[in-house]
Amino acid sequence: MGREAAAPRDLRARSVLAGSASAAAAEVEAALAPTDATAAAFFDVDNTLMQGASIYHLARGLHERDLFTTRQIVSAAWQQTWFRVAGSEDPDHVAQARASALAFIAGHRATELEQIVEDVFDEHMAHRIWPGTRALAQQHLDHGQRVWLVTAAPVEIARVVASRLGLTGALGTVAEQRDGVYTGRLVGEMLHGESKAEAVRELARTEGLDLARCSAYSDSANDLPMLSLVGQPCAINPDRRLRRHARAHGWLVRDYRTGRKLAGTGVKVALVGAAGGATYRVVRDLVRSNQGRDGS
Repeated sequence: MGREAAAPRDLRARSVLAGSASAAAAEVEAALAPTDATAAAFFDVDNTLMQGASIYHLARGLHERDLFTTRQIVSAAWQQTWFRVAGSEDPDHVAQARASALAFIAGHRATELEQIVEDVFDEHMAHRIWPGTRALAQQHLDHGQRVWLVTAAPVEIARVVASRLGLTGALGTVAEQRDGVYTGRLVGEMLHGESKAEAVRELARTEGLDLARCSAYSDSANDLPMLSLVGQPCAINPDRRLRRHARAHGWLVRDYRTGRKLAGTGVKVALVGAAGGATYRVVRDLVRSNQGRDGS
């Protein structure tokens, strides 16, 4: 019984640590001084701002530079997809998701990864930005409010996306570094679920934000803790659970997908629908084009 009682407390502690680390690592563009200093907007990235999953696009870039094998991509893609779709807090699933995330960056220098992310944004991410979501972010900027990305992806990815889109800054999963090299360990947990809410709370405290005047946007019910913090939550391209919750609570819903049907069950639907068809196609195409290249 003692071990069972300790698990939720340990998870809570890791969530708080991850949120605090992410808020502390946030970088603000000095030139983007807000005129409405107490209001801000928080945007999830994957399938909210960008079609597909940003970490998969990074994996593709690493693969093209011979820094990642096809087998590693397929394994990591499955773990990340399951974590995102199921939103599981099972310790084994969380550990597997963390391990697959760290496999992308362990042993690489931070400066090396930053340059790769810059290139990968141009090659694989820029054309996948949803115009509708980008317009919403710009509206907040035009009203003098700060706009932050909040994502489970490594903060290095989030910073590049925020910078390229002219946003205020980014909150993301913080990976431990030693002498400028990633150790393969996280600071706390992945920035997921309650950890995102903790990061937003901490940022609001340090930046003097009134959360009742803030907005948040996400596609996933996993982000309900963050969405429920603010006065103006909005579901973007929502999964079925989030759509139901949003309608029940009178939240705004925006869907920028075309020809998409959110019906059916099973792994195929989870991969193509909830996790994003673009993610599935990236992995599929890599497998087809690289069979035999690296022993996969």
